[in-house]
Formats: sequence, C-alpha cells, structure tokens
Amino acid sequence: MISHFITKQITYDGSQITSLWSFRKTGVTDDSIVTFIGPCRISRKNMVDLEDLKTGAKISSPLMLHFIIEYVNPDLTKTILYQRLLTVTIKECLEKMIGKELTRDGSNLYDGNAKLTISIATHTSVSTKIHFGINIISSGTPVVTKGLQDYRIEPKRFALEVMKRYIEEITDITRDRCKVRGVK
Repeated sequence: MISHFITKQITYDGSQITSLWSFRKTGVTDDSIVTFIGPCRISRKNMVDLEDLKTGAKISSPLMLHFIIEYVNPDLTKTILYQRLLTVTIKECLEKMIGKELTRDGSNLYDGNAKLTISIATHTSVSTKIHFGINIISSGTPVVTKGLQDYRIEPKRFALEVMKRYIEEITDITRDRCKVRGVK
C-alpha cells in the first residue's frame, strides 16, 4: 500500500471516491491511502449514502483532514472491514495524543455528543473506496462537532502518523495471512 499527502488544499465534494481518483491526482497506481486538507461540501449528486440522501442530510465542514483509500479489489465487505480498522487506528492515535477516551459508533468517532468524523465505503467499477474525514475546526458544521484544533493536534503530522500505523496494520494482516498453512 502506498501513502501520499497532498499539500494543496482540496474541497472534498464526494467526487474523490470515484475510481482511480488517487491515480489521476497523484500517479499512485496501487492500493493507496491519500490524505489532504480542505473543506467538505458533499453535493447530492455525489452522495453515495442512501440513508443520508433519503433524510436530506447536509454533510459539510469548513475544514477537515480527508483520507481517501482505494483498494483494487471488488470486495466491498472486506473494504468496510478496512474502514472499521482505519476508524480504530484513528481512534487510538487520537486517544494517545489527547489522553482521553473517545466513543466509536461503527465508522464514526465522538467526544461525548460532539461528532469528530464522517466516513463512507463504496465500490466503483474497478475498485473499492473509503473516504474518512475528521474535522479540523469545530465551527460552521450542521451538527455539534469537535476537531483537531480543539485538541491542539497539527493535521499533517496526525495524517502521517495515521497513514504509517494503518499501513503497518495492513502489512501485518498480509504477513499473518501468508505465514499459516491450510488445514484439512
């Protein structure tokens, strides 16, 4: 798995979870985790969560740290499990940095009633994708939120640590899969 931090600010609008976005943006051709900082304004045409569409949810934030993960495989269930692994990895990194326990509900993280994150996993014609966004600032959102600024966490440093730890987990899973023999 290849990681890349894009230094240019990008507005996440949902189009980033189309197939091969990471390749088009960074040249990465393998399974990848790409991060960038920018606002979040998901248009209805790019919204893939049917529950959010049905309820008319507004998903936006003036500034978030975004993770885009792409797996060149068609298994959405496996990718949702990877999404949960990413969520737990981010939770562990945050808790270590802030010295406080957070709550996880599926692929979302909370500090009390304040939501820290958004996330979705989906499939494309050639891959499966994960978007995970964590607020940097906590004002200007449609729900009560907290962000990295509230905890005095520098977003790029946090992104690099999360990518490193996530790739270590994926590498360890691959190693565990390869070190066992089948049984009859």
